[in-house]
Amino acid sequence: MGIDETRLEAAWQLLDSEVEQGGIPGGTVLVLRRGMTAMHAAGYSLIDGQTRISATSDTVYDCASLTKVVVTLPLILQLVVQGKLAHGDKVSAYFPAFSANGKGEVTVRQLLTHTSGMAAHRDFYSHGLAPDDIMAAICAEPLVCEPATKVVYSCLGYIVLGRLVSRLLGMTLDKAAETCLFRPLGMFNSCFNPPEPWKPRIAATEYDPELGTFRWGRVHDENAFALGGVSGNAGLFSTAADLASYAAIWLDRSGSMFSRAAVEAAVCNDTAHLGGAARGLGWVLHGDPMDASGDLFSPRSFGHTGFTGTSLWIDPARDLAVILLTNRVHFGRDKSIAGLRARMHNAIAASLTD
Repeated sequence: MGIDETRLEAAWQLLDSEVEQGGIPGGTVLVLRRGMTAMHAAGYSLIDGQTRISATSDTVYDCASLTKVVVTLPLILQLVVQGKLAHGDKVSAYFPAFSANGKGEVTVRQLLTHTSGMAAHRDFYSHGLAPDDIMAAICAEPLVCEPATKVVYSCLGYIVLGRLVSRLLGMTLDKAAETCLFRPLGMFNSCFNPPEPWKPRIAATEYDPELGTFRWGRVHDENAFALGGVSGNAGLFSTAADLASYAAIWLDRSGSMFSRAAVEAAVCNDTAHLGGAARGLGWVLHGDPMDASGDLFSPRSFGHTGFTGTSLWIDPARDLAVILLTNRVHFGRDKSIAGLRARMHNAIAASLTD
């Protein structure tokens, strides 16, 4: 792998220390380099009174916004490669109602890069709306800024993209993910709405007063839950090993799943003209204000985070990917792991011997 095992052990100890200090209940970190993996798990996937379930390398995590780049983005890229969609297409061409309130010129590319001008978030879950009604409400949303003038990280845009995938493929988003991504990549521990037998392996997220218990095996994102647990912005459950299988296609220059051109287009800085933002199609690029890669990843690196405490960061220059999965919201939403991510990435990058 070209990794100093002693230095890599220091990375593992960072995860152990975060657990011991009460920052997170538990987690799994995986390093993928040159097609080989090293993995470490620590702590617990559930802490509920006297009940404690240990986190392992097979623990399934609610990936939250990693759904955007692990499910929605690759399905969009496949549609582009197949000639069924173009990045410059107007969203209103597929959803005429989307043209309301000045959104008629918004493109698929702008939704992908968070430059559509759409709001970051809206509460659709508190109103008992059906999924189609939520989509109608999003289509009626006004813009918060002019398109292509600012990066506003928008979950709403990715809900629309998930619906677009379903329309063009003629199947639900979860079925499209299973058919076009999970099965071909051997990601057999990845799904939306995990089945009940998986529950003992799933890391519980936040305590829900309405349920009187933790959200466990149920998507944490409220709008995604209101959409039946299947959404383009959140809803994916997966393991570190499965996410490594996905990361590998971004390190593979053969273009085995999309095409080499599609991969390169996705990681080009589409927002360099927007005041320091560095966004590709879906991905956060090196130097963006939301860059969580730390100090030692190369300028070619890119990745994404998830609100529940997850992240995937890829550095093609070093043939390296790092997956960090935690359920940090198990202790409450105010627990940040931004510092852990940066230190973890630094320690892993420092462990490389060539």
